[in-house]
Amino acid sequence: MVLFSEDHIQETKRGGRIEVICGSMFSGKTEELIRRLKRAQFARQRVEIFKPSIDTRYSEADVVSHAGHTIASTPIDSSASILLFASEVDVVGIDEAQFFDAGLVDVCRQLADNGIRVIVAGLDMDFRGIPFGPMPGLCAIADEVSKVHAICVKCGQLATFSHRTVKNDRQVMLGETAEYEPLCRECYLRALEKEKQNEKKQ
Repeated sequence: MVLFSEDHIQETKRGGRIEVICGSMFSGKTEELIRRLKRAQFARQRVEIFKPSIDTRYSEADVVSHAGHTIASTPIDSSASILLFASEVDVVGIDEAQFFDAGLVDVCRQLADNGIRVIVAGLDMDFRGIPFGPMPGLCAIADEVSKVHAICVKCGQLATFSHRTVKNDRQVMLGETAEYEPLCRECYLRALEKEKQNEKKQ
């Protein structure tokens, strides 16, 4: 006889709901997304995963974590496309949600209202510390929000900010450790002040 844990029973019988995984870069958002989706697949649920087509850092199609774990996905250009591919599924996973259009909020609500479990991962703030894309709206309508943290590369405390280390003012700029570093609030503010001082000297 197979005995299932209470967590397993809850996970396989949750029904329509929205789960948001948010945090800074290098905080393990995608890693947690992949973990939850693979558990759903193991439970023999029908799973579809989506990511923005502009994110080709590690793979054209797969969702890939910084740690190298992967799961097959469908790259799309707009949130509306999710509804076209998400019929007859139990779970929908969405990575890098901050890059999608504002319509993603209504798409996720519609999916959840139709009994689908929606798991979304994304940056809650951009490099300026400003709420990013549809993420604030998703957090507002979510049944559950998990805020994950990186480790500040300056002091070792929990990091909540993604500090851009190269000069570029565009909000959307794909990058890795060469372009971004996770910082705690104190170190982030210190870095911004240092940048202002350097600009005045130029």
